[in-house]
Amino acid sequence: EVQLQASGGGLVQAGGSLRLSCAASGFTFDDYVIGWVRQAPGKEHEGVSCISSSDGSTYYADSVKGRFTISSDNAENTVYLQMNSLKPEDTAVYYCAAASETVLKTLGWGRSLLLGSWGQGTLVTVSS
Repeated sequence: EVQLQASGGGLVQAGGSLRLSCAASGFTFDDYVIGWVRQAPGKEHEGVSCISSSDGSTYYADSVKGRFTISSDNAENTVYLQMNSLKPEDTAVYYCAAASETVLKTLGWGRSLLLGSWGQGTLVTVSS
């Protein structure tokens, strides 16, 4: 059973930084991409970023490129999302998500995460 445990959310002022962590278990880490989906108030879910555990490929939404960095510690089965230069529009519940590499090749990273397995969310609030 895929289990994803997210942590690291909180309240930060605009321009500040936060780091989210996702501890994964219950599946073969190298066979999956792991990343983050967020849902802002009143908006649809949005793929934010993901990383391939097998080859280290990374993917980012245009809205976070240059500000967010995703990384993984394969020994610890943990993925991190370093979020810098945060903006009020980054306020959302962030969900850790996992999808198989096979599905990513068919659907692309964003859609594969949205259709994949999710953990519980962690709230990120950016004040102006």
